[in-house]
Amino acid sequence: MALTVLATFVDPSAGLRVEAAAGSGFSIVMDADEGDLPATAATPREALLAAVVGCTAMDVASILRKKRQHASGYRVSARGETREGLHPHVFTRIVIEHQVDGQVAAEALRRSIELSATRYCPLIAMLSASVTIEHRYRLLEAGREGEQADLVVVTGPGAA
Repeated sequence: MALTVLATFVDPSAGLRVEAAAGSGFSIVMDADEGDLPATAATPREALLAAVVGCTAMDVASILRKKRQHASGYRVSARGETREGLHPHVFTRIVIEHQVDGQVAAEALRRSIELSATRYCPLIAMLSASVTIEHRYRLLEAGREGEQADLVVVTGPGAA
């Protein structure tokens, strides 16, 4: 299966804003914060992190439904760390945190995240070839709001 994307500069003389049109007909707009021109859209690295959290969120939500777990709220965040000084500024570490509200058993959530991280999400599989990725979760129950997110698994070269 092949996927296609065509990237077009919105106005090459005015900045770095690019519209990437996917073969599916949907578009993604990206920009760079370069010098005097402020960014008008997410940067490509931010778009990559957004794609990763979207991929794993869809996996985990689907698995939780199959396990008959009822989440009333679900957010996934990613924090990417890059190497400084050397170009290109690639990600060296990514931390993904799943935050879930509702009637969800901790073990069901943990296993759903593990399956996404190690078996189902192709973006995590590709990035894990060169980036250490921590996969964490936090059940948002009364009294647990301030606790550190529980570690599920680490994928990539830094995996134990």
